[in-house]
Amino acid sequence: MSLLLMAVGILLMGGIAALFMNSSPRAATRAGVGGAVAGCALGFFVALRALLGESSDFIRLEWTLPLGSFYIAIDALSGFFLLPLFGLSALAAIYGSEYMLVMVERPSRPKAPPRRLGAHWFLFNLLIAAMALIVVARNGMLFLIAWETMTLAAYFLITFEHEKASVREAGWSYLVASHLGVAFLFSLFILLGHGAETLDFESLQRYPRAFANLAFVLAIIGFGTKAGFVPLHVWLPEAHPAAPSHVSAVMSGVMLKIAIYGLLRMLTILGLPPVWWGWSLILIGTTSGVLGIVFALAQHDIKRMLAYSSVENIGIITIGIGAGILGLRYRSYGLAVLGFGGALLHVLNHAIFKGLLFLCAGSVLHGSGIKDMNRLGGLIKMMPYTAFAFAIGAAAICGLPPLNGFMSEFLIYLGAFQAETSLGARKAIPLLVAIAGLALIGGLAAACFTKAFGIVFLGAPRGDEAARGHEAGPAMVGPMLILATLCGLIGLFPFRILALLRPVLTQVTALPQFLVQQSLDESAKSLVPILFASAGFIVMLIALAALRSRLLSSRTVAQAGTWDCGYANPSARMQYTSSSFSQPLTYIFKLFLRTRHSISAPTGFFPCSAALTTQTPDTFTERLYLPLFRAVEARLLKYRWLQQGRVQVYVLYIALTLLVLLVWKLG
Repeated sequence: MSLLLMAVGILLMGGIAALFMNSSPRAATRAGVGGAVAGCALGFFVALRALLGESSDFIRLEWTLPLGSFYIAIDALSGFFLLPLFGLSALAAIYGSEYMLVMVERPSRPKAPPRRLGAHWFLFNLLIAAMALIVVARNGMLFLIAWETMTLAAYFLITFEHEKASVREAGWSYLVASHLGVAFLFSLFILLGHGAETLDFESLQRYPRAFANLAFVLAIIGFGTKAGFVPLHVWLPEAHPAAPSHVSAVMSGVMLKIAIYGLLRMLTILGLPPVWWGWSLILIGTTSGVLGIVFALAQHDIKRMLAYSSVENIGIITIGIGAGILGLRYRSYGLAVLGFGGALLHVLNHAIFKGLLFLCAGSVLHGSGIKDMNRLGGLIKMMPYTAFAFAIGAAAICGLPPLNGFMSEFLIYLGAFQAETSLGARKAIPLLVAIAGLALIGGLAAACFTKAFGIVFLGAPRGDEAARGHEAGPAMVGPMLILATLCGLIGLFPFRILALLRPVLTQVTALPQFLVQQSLDESAKSLVPILFASAGFIVMLIALAALRSRLLSSRTVAQAGTWDCGYANPSARMQYTSSSFSQPLTYIFKLFLRTRHSISAPTGFFPCSAALTTQTPDTFTERLYLPLFRAVEARLLKYRWLQQGRVQVYVLYIALTLLVLLVWKLG
C-alpha cells in the first residue's frame, strides 16, 4: 500500500514541479509528463500485484474530519480498475507532451496570448491521483473528497481553451451534471451511514431491503450521471469535443469506468441484489447502448461521435452487470460469471480501444486542424499510421474478431444464450432483451465506424485543410500503435486475461473459486475454434500480401485514375458525406434524433451550387433539461428580491438561519 501512496506522491510532485516551471512550456511538460509516467508505472506494478493476489494490505489513519478516517485498501476489484487507469494515463501523458506543445505554439487565434502548461499538467496528474484514491478509498468521506477532486480537475482540463464560448458552455454542462450526481452520492452515503459513527465501508453492511433498494436507486443516479447512462449522459457530447484529445481519452477510457467501479463496489456492500436490479440494469444498458450509437451515427464532429459511442459502450458494460445479477438470483452461476466477466473485460477493452480512437481523433485534429468529418477525406495517404491505428480501434469497438472488443461481448452473449436455454420463459425475457440489444448495438456500431473511417481517411480530400494534413510525431504515434497492438494481443491471446479475471470475479460474485474457474474454462473452450479461424485468416492475409509483393516485384507499378462512371471532371463533392452515408439509418430513428435539415436547392438548368447540411442536437438536452432548467430559473427569479447586495442583510440571513436551527434542535 505504501508503494501506491508513493505512486500518488510522484504524480503530485510532478504536477507541482510543472507549476513551478510554468514560464517554460517545454520544461513544464517534461516535469508533468515525467511525473505522470513514473507514478503510473509504479502504480501499474502495484495494481498487477493486487490483482494476482500478492498484495492486499491497507492503511488506516485517524483524522479530524467526522464519520471516519483516512482508510485505504487495495483488493482484486481495486487492482483491476487501477490497471487501465495507470496504463492509459501514462500513454496519454506521453501523447500529450507533443499534442499540447503544438497547441501552445500554434494558438487558435492569431493574437492570442501565449499559453502556459504548468497548470494543465498539474491538473492532469491530480486527476490521475484522485481517481486512484477513489478506487482504493474504504471510507465514504474520503471517497467523496477524492470524487470531488476528480470532478474539479476534469473541469479545468476540459476548459483549457476557455476563451472559446463553446468550451465554456461545455465545461458548465459538465460541472452542473457532475454536481447533481454528487448530490445523489452524498445522499447515498448519508443513507448508508445512518445511525453509524463511521462511513468506513466495513460498517455499511446488512441493511434492510427497503434501505438497500433506495440506496441502489441513488447509486444508479449518482454514478450513472458520471458514467453516462441515458438520459444522464448529456454532458459527454459537450465535454469530450472541448477537452484536449489526451484528456478526452482519459475521461472516456478511465473516468467513466470509475463510476462503474463505484456501482460495483456498492453492489458488494449492499448484499445479494433482488431480481429487479438486474432487470433495471439490462434495460438501462440496452437503452443507453442503442441510443448512444444512434446519436453517434448522426454526428459530424469526430470527437462528438466518439463521445456518444462511449455512452453505447457503457451500455454494454451495464448489460453485462445486469445479466450477472440475474445469474446470482437465479442460481445460474455460469451467467453470473460470464455476465460480470464480460462487463469487467469490456471495462478494460473499452479503455484500450476508446483511448486509441480519441488519440487518433486528436492526431487528425493535429494534422489537419479540423474535426468536421464532412471537410476531411483522403488522410490515409498523409497519415498512414493514424489511419492504421484508427482502423484497428474501429474494428475492435465494433466487436469484430480477432480483436479485444469481440472477446468481452462474446462472454456476455455466451452467458445469456446458455442461461436462456435453461431458465423458464419469464426468467429468460431480460436475457432476450440483452441479446437483441447487443446485436442491434453491434450492427449500428459497424455502420457508424465504417462511416467514420471511410469519410475521414478514404476518398479525396474535401478541403484544403485535409489536403495539407500530415502525420503526427513519434510521441503521438507511439502510444497509438501500442494501444492498437494491445487490441490485437488481447483478442488473439485472451486466456491470460481470463485468468486475471478470476480473483475479481470471485470477489464480485461471492461464488466459490472453483465455480468461477469452471465457467471461465468452459468459455475458453468456446473461444478456441474462433481463435483458430482468426489465426488462419491472418495467415491467409499475410500469404496473399507476400504473393502480391512477389508478383509486383518484376513489374512497373503506375498510378492512374479509376473508372469515373462517365463523369468528365469528377470532384470531391461527388463523394459520400457523413450525412449522406448515415441517412438511411438515421431516418429509421428520426423519432429520437430530431435531425434538422438545411437545404440549398439547385436552381436553373445549369445550377452552380447546391448544399444539404444536417444538425442533430441532443434530444434529451433540448426536450427535457433545457425546458426544466428554464422553468426552475423562472421560478427562482421571483425570489431575487432577497439578493440585496448588502453584507449586513446576508449576515442577518445567517443569524436567522442559525436561530431557526437552534430552536429546532432544542425543541
